Amino acid sequence: MDLLILSEIPPWDWPENAGKTIIEVLLDKNAGTADRILAAELAGDGTVMNDNIAVHLLDIVRDSDEPEDLRCKAAISLGPALDYAETMEFDDYDDIMLSEKGFHEVRERLREIYEDAGTPKMVKRRILAAAVRAPMDWHKKAIQTAYSANDHEWLLTSVFSMGYIKGFENRILESLKNENPDVYYEAVCAAGQWGIKAAWPYIKEIFTGGDKNRPLLFAAIEAAGNIAAPEAVDILVELSHSNDEEIEEAANDALIMTELANDDMSDDDMSGDDFSRDDLF
Repeated sequence: MDLLILSEIPPWDWPENAGKTIIEVLLDKNAGTADRILAAELAGDGTVMNDNIAVHLLDIVRDSDEPEDLRCKAAISLGPALDYAETMEFDDYDDIMLSEKGFHEVRERLREIYEDAGTPKMVKRRILAAAVRAPMDWHKKAIQTAYSANDHEWLLTSVFSMGYIKGFENRILESLKNENPDVYYEAVCAAGQWGIKAAWPYIKEIFTGGDKNRPLLFAAIEAAGNIAAPEAVDILVELSHSNDEEIEEAANDALIMTELANDDMSDDDMSGDDFSRDDLF
């Protein structure tokens, strides 16, 4: 089956040989770069990802003779599998992308390629963005170095990564003041991920400032649900009656998160300990 056709079909409707088709194009150096990049993207889907496909993607990430764009796509396509394994672990053999051995191999090989001085910056950025989905000790130092590099691209990658690695609350708050819209967006996402209550004044501005940027609005809605400040709940209730079905659904989902956050706070209050959402991660 042609990859373009495959890309237009929902993954759950892919034929049984979809993985084989994707790998054949991915490994065919006579195929066009655009086709191989598409194959690398499709290879990251959970319906086909497995240890074998992960190894092929890693080989491409490592290969300095491969086009940089392809190496980048191969790296980032490993992110969802790492995220899934980190979250779900390996209890259900029929519902895993990577085996436990494959998971550890991906993490270690990405670290090795990242630390290789010959790896181009663009590839390193994608490696870090994928690798942080399954936190390791080296990630915090890598993020700190990227944040301090005085390089906009590294700054963007570092703030994105802060949404997965805890301990960067002050840096996230700093980034909410950044005038670059991409950095600001990633800071909103990171602040929401960790439920940083000090970020609420910045998040609130998204709702009251008249910005029509929909991705930013949805990031703010999710962040509001995790921060769960009283004002945030009021705003979410109002948005839950929106005529825009997507906004209504997002606001209702976020309201559920506020209830969970409040339940966690109530439980913690009864124990007599100071509550911090960071403790949940």
